[in-house]
Amino acid sequence: MPDAAREEQLLRSSPLFGGMDGSTARSLIGQMDRKELSRGDTIFAEGDDGHALYIVVKGKVKLARTARDGRENLLALLGAGDMLGELSVFDPGPRMSRAHAVEDTVVYELPKHVLDTWLDDHLEMSRHMLRALAQRVRRQSNTMADLVFSDVPGRVAKAILDLGHRFGRMERGHVTVRHGLTQEELAQLVGASRETVNKALADFASRGWIDVHIGAVEVYEPERLRARSR
Repeated sequence: MPDAAREEQLLRSSPLFGGMDGSTARSLIGQMDRKELSRGDTIFAEGDDGHALYIVVKGKVKLARTARDGRENLLALLGAGDMLGELSVFDPGPRMSRAHAVEDTVVYELPKHVLDTWLDDHLEMSRHMLRALAQRVRRQSNTMADLVFSDVPGRVAKAILDLGHRFGRMERGHVTVRHGLTQEELAQLVGASRETVNKALADFASRGWIDVHIGAVEVYEPERLRARSR
């Protein structure tokens, strides 16, 4: 599939475009700015004005926030089809997190003023934006519930499955997940200490469910992980 067609397909997989017909979607895509980023490039920083939202069509983006002690805590790892920056567009104020590319990445930028004008002309599409925001709230609620009700190994198993669903590829009969995270970042993602997460990973590996590598994990027994995540 040509890059342009694939990028349009990925854009339309985003919640922003849910329910749009082809001509309506293309009219909005035509008003977005395509940006190519290199590893380490910043999309937005904490404290920036929320003047645009973004959709990833290639590569990976880390969302992180600086703690009071100055350490950076990973909030999410985003990939193709994921949207970011939308909260500050609808609730004007400074950005609460930093977003940067962790590899060569392509995003489409939709400025707030363009989106506001477009929604005025397509009022029925406001429901799709509300749905996208509701999905974000639901994900955050699920994350909070996991922190309260799930133990660390269960959260680690769930994180591996989620990363596998979004970034995994079938190789030699099993799924290889090249997430690019350090074990410290994985620990931040599940809300636990690195030592506890390492212990859970070592346990899963000893059972033959996974193999752990730098920035990657090979998954051999996804059903076992799924059962452990419940």
